[in-house]
Amino acid sequence: MLEIATLLALAVVGTGIVWKGSSWLETSADELAVGYGVPTVVQGAVIAAAGSSMPELVSVLLAALRHGEFELGIGAVVGSAVFNLMVIPAVAVLATSGISTTRELVFKEALFYMLSVATLLLTFSLAVIYYPTENALEGSVTRTLALFPIGLYVLYLFTQYLEVSEHDTSPESDVNLPRAWFWFLVGLVFIIVGVEGLVQSAIGFGDVFGTPAFLWGMTVVAAGSSIPDALVSVNAARAGRPTVSLANVLGSNVFDLLIAVPAGVLVAGTLTITFAYVVPMMGFLILGTVVFFTVMRTDMLLSRTEAWLLIVLYGVFVVWLLAESVGLTNVVPA
Repeated sequence: MLEIATLLALAVVGTGIVWKGSSWLETSADELAVGYGVPTVVQGAVIAAAGSSMPELVSVLLAALRHGEFELGIGAVVGSAVFNLMVIPAVAVLATSGISTTRELVFKEALFYMLSVATLLLTFSLAVIYYPTENALEGSVTRTLALFPIGLYVLYLFTQYLEVSEHDTSPESDVNLPRAWFWFLVGLVFIIVGVEGLVQSAIGFGDVFGTPAFLWGMTVVAAGSSIPDALVSVNAARAGRPTVSLANVLGSNVFDLLIAVPAGVLVAGTLTITFAYVVPMMGFLILGTVVFFTVMRTDMLLSRTEAWLLIVLYGVFVVWLLAESVGLTNVVPA
């Protein structure tokens, strides 16, 4: 019991450190974008998404390179994507009277995100088919395969660029660039330290309960690393910018799936995945994606009733993971 309490404390402290580091990193990243006169499309699709998704990217790199737990990093990304889809829009709706959606969000951003989910699952499938290991349903994700989702992200950036006819952004001379770079690096260090605490707590919970660590990565690491996205989206909704709120969720998920996961492969060279672990994770993400797309499309409005539906679905997700951890269900092989 003492060990569980210690791991919980480590997760809480790690979450707090990630929270603080992310706020510094995102603020300084915005200042750098303005100071260097970065185009609007790059600010939104790259800098804002990368800034809020930095904890997920760090979790993949640390899990793969430091702890040899690539699937824990994948679990953190998938769990974060589920959290982003279910919890963040719901909390933003409950903090306001409702969030209106647009056809651009539904038929461009949301559909491209759904394509991102399919592409990542296809990448893992190709690893099992063409680069199998000695164990059944295991495969090696190579750098070549990792280029597929990255290539799709390049296409995503290109579609964003096509909507910007001219680059009329000029550098702001009143931005203190050395100061912005200092706080960017400080924020990055805090994120690395905080995520390391979250990853260690997830591995510890896996050892205590005798379950794969990635199950805990889907909750402990995912929830802790998704706080920056939650703050950005809720604040945007309260400020009367609901489209920004939802676009941040979708943009961050696209970055997580197409960049954060392949980044671990590019750095490490080749990483092994167990398909029996990946399919249940991706399966629930696909279910959450379908529900999220449906509630976005109906009446082009996210209502309070639909917000509670999303929260209940996330509760089902957490209950399922707890049931797997204590052996009540066996969807994920031990």
